Amino acid sequence: MGCRLRILLTDEEKSTIEELRKAKDVPQRTKDRAQVLLLNARGLKNEEIAQGLNWAISTVRQTLHRWQKMGLAGLWDAPGRGGKPRYSEDDLHYLENCLLEEPQTYSSKQLAKKLASERQVHLSADRLRRILKARGKVINTQRG
Repeated sequence: MGCRLRILLTDEEKSTIEELRKAKDVPQRTKDRAQVLLLNARGLKNEEIAQGLNWAISTVRQTLHRWQKMGLAGLWDAPGRGGKPRYSEDDLHYLENCLLEEPQTYSSKQLAKKLASERQVHLSADRLRRILKARGKVINTQRG
C-alpha cells in the first residue's frame, strides 16, 4: 500500500464543490467526483470512499490526482465522449432546401440516397427521419 493521497480544500473550494454536487444540471459522474473530494478532505481513506461509492480504489485515486493537476476542471469529463455526428448542419440545410424548392416529394429513403450520392454522407432512412422530425420537418414516411 502506497502513500496516502490527501487533499486540503479551502472554505471557498468546499462551498463550490458542495454547490456543484447538489446542482441539477451537472452530470452524475461530476457529482460523484465532487463527493470523492469532499469525503477525502473530511479524512476518509481512499478504500473507504471506494467502498462507499462502489468504485475501484484506482478510480478514487485518479479523481484525486485530476483535482491536484487540473483543479475544478478535472471533475468534468473531457470533450469528445460518445459518437461523432456523421453529418453537418450544412447537410441538413441542403436537405431542407431540397424539400422546399424541388417540386418532387421525397421519402426518407430517397433523401438518404440523395445525401449519400451528392454529399457523401451516409445515414439510414430511419435516422434521417428522426433528425428531420426533431427539426420540425415532415417527410413522407412510406417505406419502399
